[in-house]
Amino acid sequence: MTWLSSLPFGSCFVYAPRGVGVVSAGARLLCQRVKASDPLWIPRYAGCVVQLWLRGTFFQRVFTPDVMLVPVPGSSVSRGVPWAAWQLAIAFRELGLAREIWIALERRTPVTKSATAAVGQRPTVWQHYDSMLVGAAPRPQPQRIVLIDDVITKGRTLLAAAARLRASLPSIDIRAFALVRTQGYLARADRLLDPCEGFVYWAGGDARREP
Repeated sequence: MTWLSSLPFGSCFVYAPRGVGVVSAGARLLCQRVKASDPLWIPRYAGCVVQLWLRGTFFQRVFTPDVMLVPVPGSSVSRGVPWAAWQLAIAFRELGLAREIWIALERRTPVTKSATAAVGQRPTVWQHYDSMLVGAAPRPQPQRIVLIDDVITKGRTLLAAAARLRASLPSIDIRAFALVRTQGYLARADRLLDPCEGFVYWAGGDARREP
């Protein structure tokens, strides 16, 4: 298996899990709402992303009106109920940020949730890759796919999802977007809204995110 050497990604909000202060507490609340697929807040957070895109200030290299969004599956086996990444993709499509959604990836076996696992017990890129499959439904042939996820830490899930898709669609342009990025080293977050564009790299047998 050959991994993508780099995966372009965008992100909008920051989350400091160990941070102190009002902003860090607000970031934790934001993250809780997203992970709970809150039907009131997810469209609002998605709207912030769309506004930045419409202004031409961020995410122009990630989203185009004709892209196909692929939600990254959660850690458990999907039962057909929209999870957080799927809800985000739905909101983005309804707000005009993409053409359509393809539920391309499924979990065939569950993995440990990174948010609740000890540092040394978080799933590896290989474990994520082996736990996913591309569904058997008819496969569209879009020019660009944007993987949608709720939270990015190191980028292992996104890198594995991209590799799994690339194995089935070798010529496709794959990018990624995660609504929230974790910044575990921050003692105190000074903002919630901190949009960025960067890359997830395959380096030294693991994923590395910049920024």
